[in-house]
This record gives sequence, structure tokens and C-alpha cells, in this order.
Amino acid sequence: MADELFRALADPTRRTILDELAEKSGQTLFEICSRLTMKHRLGISRQGVSQHLAVLEAAGLVETRREGRYKFHDLNTAPLRHIAERWRMPDPSGPEESTP
Repeated sequence: MADELFRALADPTRRTILDELAEKSGQTLFEICSRLTMKHRLGISRQGVSQHLAVLEAAGLVETRREGRYKFHDLNTAPLRHIAERWRMPDPSGPEESTP
């Protein structure tokens, strides 16, 4: 799972997609493509964005839901929290030993 996560985060376009989903969750493919084109000046096809979303979904960073004909994409930060907790350092000001 961690390999897929790091692979997904390695690409700057995918990180930009995650930034957009963090700003406004629940976007359709059309909305994501529009924001990437207008806001970030990325000339990427709908198929290209769809492939990036598939990588992000495989890594668990994007979840999808269908409502009628529409497919909405939501950011899921749980995999990032798992990675952060994996290498969490112990609190240096942790519980002090009591002296008798």
C-alpha cells in the first residue's frame, strides 16, 4: 500500500489534483479538468486526468461515489495519516519518571 501511495504522490499533476480536491471535494471529472485548465494552465486531456484519478484511487487517496449519471471524486487523507504515524517520533517531553 505504501508503494502505491508514494507512486501516486510522486507526480506533480496528481498532487495538483489532490490540492484541488482539498479545496473543493466532490468534483466530477469535468470540474477537475476545468479547474486544471483554467487555474493551473495544464493542457491535459480528460483521459489523462481520468488515468491520474485511477492511480490516486488505487492508492486510496481518492474515493468515488455515483449519483445518477454523475461520478464524484472526494479526497481521502487517511492513507497520509497512516504514513505519518508510521514514522512518528516519541514525544521528548513524554511522561517524566517520578523520583522517590
